[in-house]
This record gives sequence, C-alpha cells and structure tokens, in this order.
Amino acid sequence: MKFLANENFPLPSTKLLRELGFDVKSIAEEMFGISDNEVVAVAQNEQRIILTFDSDYGEIIYRYGLDNPPSVIYFRDKGLEPLFAGRMLQHLMNNTGISFENAFTVVEANNIRQRQYKNSNGYAT
Repeated sequence: MKFLANENFPLPSTKLLRELGFDVKSIAEEMFGISDNEVVAVAQNEQRIILTFDSDYGEIIYRYGLDNPPSVIYFRDKGLEPLFAGRMLQHLMNNTGISFENAFTVVEANNIRQRQYKNSNGYAT
C-alpha cells in the first residue's frame, strides 16, 4: 500500500509508517502549501491513500462526484501525541481485516466507519 500524508498528518507518524516498511509520501516534506484538490490529484495519479485529519476530503469526493476518487483515511481523533495516528493505522492493518482501498474510512478512537466507492453501475469497487 502507498500512502500520501496530508500536510496536517504528524511527521512522527509518517516516519513511523516508513520505518514499518510502508511507502509514505509527505505533502509537508515535498509539496507544502498545495491545495486539497492538488493533494487529491497527486493521490489519484500515484494511486496513494490519503492520510489526513481534514474532513474536507469527504466533501471533495462526495459532493463533487469525483471520477476514480482516491482512498482516504480520515482520522477524527488526533490522540494525545504525534505518533497516535501512525500507531492506530499500524494496529488496524495488523489486527483487523479492513481494506482501505477504494473507500473513504473514518477512524475514531473507538469506532471505524467506512464507505466503499461505487462504480458507474452502482456497485462497490
């Protein structure tokens, strides 16, 4: 899996995921200041899953009906320290059968909600 850490995603969590062997590109390190729409375009072009604390991606994807939207993992709970999101994602990948691809996933401290994207026939992809 390839990830795209949004500008607001903590750098310590990004580094943790890299240390665990994941391919994580960081907006804060490489493209600081680009718009949310540009983040979406990078994720689409590079087939990366967006890691973010920004709820705006739900609006971009669902309100504007993007074709071939990127997967998003939206962390609603920031935790108490900068490694929280990285550790939470590590835990979810190691201990659940959740697939993050082709979906908008909302991660809260004690709950995970996921909405699978649908293709043009109305079926989940």
